[in-house]
Amino acid sequence: MLCSTCGTRPPAGSDGRCAPCARTAAPAVARAAGRVRAQSPSAPAFTAPQQWLRSPEGLAKAAVVLLVVVAVADLLAVAADINVRTLIDNGLDAGFGSGFVRIDPADADRADTLYAGAGVLQILTTLAAAIAFLMWFWRVRANAEIFDASAQPMRPGWAIGGWFVPVAGLWLPRRIAGGIWNASAQTNTDGSRRDVSPAPMNLWWGTWVATMVFGRFASDRYDRAELPQQIVDAASMMVVSDLLDIAAAVFAILFVRDLTRMQGERAAVGLFPLNARF
Repeated sequence: MLCSTCGTRPPAGSDGRCAPCARTAAPAVARAAGRVRAQSPSAPAFTAPQQWLRSPEGLAKAAVVLLVVVAVADLLAVAADINVRTLIDNGLDAGFGSGFVRIDPADADRADTLYAGAGVLQILTTLAAAIAFLMWFWRVRANAEIFDASAQPMRPGWAIGGWFVPVAGLWLPRRIAGGIWNASAQTNTDGSRRDVSPAPMNLWWGTWVATMVFGRFASDRYDRAELPQQIVDAASMMVVSDLLDIAAAVFAILFVRDLTRMQGERAAVGLFPLNARF
């Protein structure tokens, strides 16, 4: 069943009209009853015909703060990696080329403790940031459905589920993000799209995938290293992995901030979708 007035949207009330048409007719009804009320000169952000359009700004701030914490934890992990590498390098030098490593047991214990502590901190901060990011991602996906459902390549549930599909999780979220980006970029009232570069989104996704793939490889190499030189090489790879994770966190922050701003601008335009004529 469609709206009795425009015939394009489902009805929102008992009168058979959709929400936009009901609001359009409301002033005429009020005048007929002698109850005309003054209209507000300006509408707040995220005021929309659909009552379920919600601002992602609060979730965006939480995600950004936690991503910064992740980057700090990664810096500590880099320091722990370098400490392990330096300790073993110095031990090899002290062995005078004999192949044996001469390391003070107390220094070795401190290095292991620092490395393990940094790893636990990375896990905890990454988990917290991931939860906040997914909540924000779900919110912007819900808004994108209102902005332009035709620009969405997958159903809303995939905004969460797509991350947990083995292998396919390396590209499904990027596909969903692309639909959100396209819908949020429509800010011209004639229905045309703005020319908004997807570079922040692509940089975030590229560094995130690189971190996932290379980080798993480096971690596996470190866990299997037994000889001193193998540990040194694996520690060097872990430094690169942690630096990639820092880059991914930085680009994720830019992506979150840019897309949140775009949705605020898009919501301020009104008319959802833009090609609708009320």
